[in-house]
Amino acid sequence: MERKMIGTPLSANATKVMLLGSGELGKEVIIALQRLGVEVIAVDRYANAPGHQVAHHAYTIDMTDAAALKALVHEVKPHYIVPEIEALNTEALAEIEASGVTVVPTVRAVQLTMNREGIRRLAAEELALPTSPYAFARSEAELQAAIDGGIGYPCFIKPTMSSSGKGQSRITDASEVNAAWAYAASGGRVNQGVVIVEGQIDFDYEITLLTVRANNADGQIATYFCAPIGHVQKQGDYVESWQPQAMHPQALINAQTIAKKVTDALGGQGLFGVELFVKGEQVWFSEVSPRPHDTGMVTMCTQRLNEFELHARAILGLPVDVAQREVGASAVIYGGADTHALEYHGLEAAMSVPNSDIRLFGKPESFVRRRMGVALATAADVDTARDLAKQAAARVTPTKSA
Repeated sequence: MERKMIGTPLSANATKVMLLGSGELGKEVIIALQRLGVEVIAVDRYANAPGHQVAHHAYTIDMTDAAALKALVHEVKPHYIVPEIEALNTEALAEIEASGVTVVPTVRAVQLTMNREGIRRLAAEELALPTSPYAFARSEAELQAAIDGGIGYPCFIKPTMSSSGKGQSRITDASEVNAAWAYAASGGRVNQGVVIVEGQIDFDYEITLLTVRANNADGQIATYFCAPIGHVQKQGDYVESWQPQAMHPQALINAQTIAKKVTDALGGQGLFGVELFVKGEQVWFSEVSPRPHDTGMVTMCTQRLNEFELHARAILGLPVDVAQREVGASAVIYGGADTHALEYHGLEAAMSVPNSDIRLFGKPESFVRRRMGVALATAADVDTARDLAKQAAARVTPTKSA
């Protein structure tokens, strides 16, 4: 349902965007949309999610429930639906898209990227892009056979449907296969009984290449690339990121070529987070998210338009500008405890770190390894920015409320 204008929120001509998933990334997308005069509906599986706290309307439903999802869309009548998480009923989304509602970027893109089997087969088998060696297993015996048949050790075991490192393991010998299989089966967002096993490749570093499909000055869809983002992951979840990541010029060209092929195949408009492995001039495709990426939170301090603003503009058919403004870094602030109503101490000390900023997400429930905030910092060079961001994050002390 293409809109050639933006209406007035909370009026009959409002331009309505519904977010399915309203965590910290969705919250920033909501803010970006609201600055453009859009009426935003935030949906999540739990009440008082970060995006709920800033949207015009907030709903709490099970988004894997087809009837509940379709009923809410029928009630709200959004012009655009923006999936922000993987745990969705994509069959219902396909029906909704067929009725004339724009799903960002497309239902097909959402279906392929929420399932590692779908996106890996697209990238490696249809597009012939370089990837790590891989296989899919539907039982522990199949998993062991795939490892013995050529994947080898060390390798990574992942659910085909998960996020933020949930259910992922790195194993180095056969004694660990049973536990890795059980962890992957329990860690998937939607348990499909399938895991992917990936061989470890020799790479120098990982990047996220934020890739935007948006209208150009002629109204045609064009592809734009942000400066590459370097990042560190632990247990499959990002803990710090920085922009730009220094790369060999040919490696950057190769990365952009891969990202364009993948995002062209997925189609639609919006921002994609394309994850890649790099060694020298060589680049391997890893994964892609059809939405803002957690490592891209660094763009809140580095770019003229951050990744959330780029996504909002692309969705609405507006021009984008991917120019980098400063060198910067981000570092995650974890909850450190399983509790409700967390308290944050040390903010004065954290914000005393030069060129730094703190963003607290406002999640109503904390877990030891749950991301509850992020520290941002800018500097003349990446190493200094990383150090400042980590200093700021370390000075924030989340504690259980008395």
